[in-house]
Amino acid sequence: MIDLHVHTTASDGQYTPAQIIQKAAEKNIKVIAITDHDTTAGLSEAREAGKQLGVTVVGGIEINITFPTGEFHLLGLGLKEPSKSLNIIVENVIKNRFDRNKQIIEKMNEDGVPLTLEELETDFPGTVIGRPHFAAELVKHGVVKTRQQAFDQYLARGRKWYVPRICTNLDEAIVAIRESGGVPIVAHPMSLYLSWGRLPDFLTDCYEKGVVGIEAFHPGARVTECLRLEELGRKIGFIITAGSDFHGEKTRSDRRLGHTCGNKKIDDKYYFEELLKVLD
Repeated sequence: MIDLHVHTTASDGQYTPAQIIQKAAEKNIKVIAITDHDTTAGLSEAREAGKQLGVTVVGGIEINITFPTGEFHLLGLGLKEPSKSLNIIVENVIKNRFDRNKQIIEKMNEDGVPLTLEELETDFPGTVIGRPHFAAELVKHGVVKTRQQAFDQYLARGRKWYVPRICTNLDEAIVAIRESGGVPIVAHPMSLYLSWGRLPDFLTDCYEKGVVGIEAFHPGARVTECLRLEELGRKIGFIITAGSDFHGEKTRSDRRLGHTCGNKKIDDKYYFEELLKVLD
C-alpha cells in the first residue's frame, strides 16, 4: 500500500509530518508523498521520520494554478531540493495569502466576528493559513457548528466572506517543479469542473506543456469517473497516480490514509510502475 497525496500541518493537515509518517508505518504504507499546499516546509521532518521508520518519503507539493472555473491543483512529485523558481512561487503565495487573509478578517470583523490574524497564527503556528483554518476558528467562536457549515455559509466561492486568491501560472509551476527534480501531475481532475467533452483537449494541452501525469484515482470522485480518467490519461500519454488527499479525520473524516476512490487501498504499482519510470 502507498499514498501519493497527503497533507500535514505545514499547510492545512491535522498531523505533523513526523506524525503522518508514524501513521503510515503503523498502516504498513511503504511509500508516502507529502504534498502540502504551496509549501515544502514539512519535507525535511518527514524525510527524517521516514529514515527512522523505514517509510519511503516522496518529496512533493500541491500548487494552486490560475484557472477560470473550478480548481486546478498541480502536484509536484519526486522533488529533491526546492529550486530558486519554486521558492519564488512559495514566497509569492505566502504574500498573496497574507493579503487575502487580511481581507477575509476585515469582512468578518465588519460583521461582528472578533477574529484577528494574531489569534489565527497562535492557534495554527508554523502553518500556511488558509480557509480551513478560518473555518476552524468560526467553530471555535460559535459562529457555526461545523467547518463544512463555515464553507457552505461564508467561505466558499460566491459566499459573503469569500476572497478570490491569486494563483500560480501553469507554465511557471511546471518549470519550478522540473527544476526541483520533480514531475508535474494534474491533481484530482474532476475538480476542474470541465465537461467530459472539454476535458480531453484541456488535458492534452497540459501534456504538451510538460505535465506528465494525472491523479486519476482520488476519493473525491466516483470509481467509474476514476476509471474513465485513467483510460483518457493513457490515451494522451500520461502516467497515472492515486492518492487519498488525506488531511486528517477532523478535516475530512471520509478520507483514509492509503485509500482512494471507493475506499480502495492504493496499489503499489502507482509508485513502482508509474511514478518511478518518469523520475530521474
